[in-house]
Amino acid sequence: MPSLPPRQVRTLFVSDLHLGLRGCQAALFLDFLQHHEADTIVLVGDIVDGWQLRRAWYWPQSHNDVVQKLLRRARKGTRLVYLPGNHDEFMRDYLGTLFGAIEITDRLIHETADGRRFLVLHGDQFDVVMHYAPWLAMLGAQAYSLMLAANGAISWARRRLGISYWSLAHWAKRSVKNAVKVIGTYEAALVAEARRCGVDGIICGHIHHAEMREVDGVAYVNTGDWVESGTAIVEHHDGQLELIHWAAEGRPAEPGPDISDDDLPMLTEPPGRDLVAAFIALEGRTP
Repeated sequence: MPSLPPRQVRTLFVSDLHLGLRGCQAALFLDFLQHHEADTIVLVGDIVDGWQLRRAWYWPQSHNDVVQKLLRRARKGTRLVYLPGNHDEFMRDYLGTLFGAIEITDRLIHETADGRRFLVLHGDQFDVVMHYAPWLAMLGAQAYSLMLAANGAISWARRRLGISYWSLAHWAKRSVKNAVKVIGTYEAALVAEARRCGVDGIICGHIHHAEMREVDGVAYVNTGDWVESGTAIVEHHDGQLELIHWAAEGRPAEPGPDISDDDLPMLTEPPGRDLVAAFIALEGRTP
C-alpha cells in the first residue's frame, strides 16, 4: 500500500485486540492506527487479554507499542474511551473514573454526526455462556488459543504454496451449526437491548464476528477483532458508519517515530494479579 496521509474520521471503534495473546495482530493494528486519525477512539473491550496473561506472561514490544500509541493519541487531544470486556474485566473496578487520559465506563450512548444514537458496550453481558457458565467460557478461550496456534501453521503452509489467507477459527464459527446459533442468539439479545434503551442501534464486540446490518429497524454493528479478522468500525464526519477490513486493505508496518520517542517502560512480567498496574506503569502516572 502506498504511503498516504492518515484518513481523518470522527470516531473509531475497535475491540478484541487481546494484547498479551500470541495471536494478537498488534503490528497490523499499529498500521491501521497510523493510517487513521480520529476525534474519538472507543475501545470496545478485550483490549488486554487478562485471562491469558494470568496463565503465561507474553508482552512483546509490539504490544507495548499499541498502548503507547493510544496514550500518545490521548495526550494530543483525542478523546479515548475504554469499555471493559470479559478478558479485561479487571478494568471494571475503575468504572466511572478517569484513568490517566482514559475514560472508563461500562456502556456509552454515542450520537453520530447525523443525529443517530447508538448504545456501545462490549457485549459479554449478553453472552449466555459467560453469564451462566464462566468456567466454560474460560475453557473455550483455551481451546480458541490452540485453534489459533494451528491456524498459524496452516497460514504458513498456505503462504509457502502461494495460497491466500484462510482462518480456521473463522471457518469453524461459520460452519459449526451450534456456533452459528450462538451468534444469532447473541445478536438478537443485543438488538433487544438497543430497542429497550430507545436507541437507533448498537455497537459491540466480544464474538469476533464483524457485522454491520439492520435487524428489525435496529442497526446492529459488531467491530470484529484483531486476532483473526483485523476489522474496525469508523464513523465519518457526516455520521455514516463503515466497516473496515484492514487485514485485506493494510500491511503490517514498523511503529512510527511518534511511538519510540516516549521511552516508556517495557513490561516484562505480570504486575501482580491487578493488571491495571500495567497501564499505570505505561502511563507514568497514578489514576
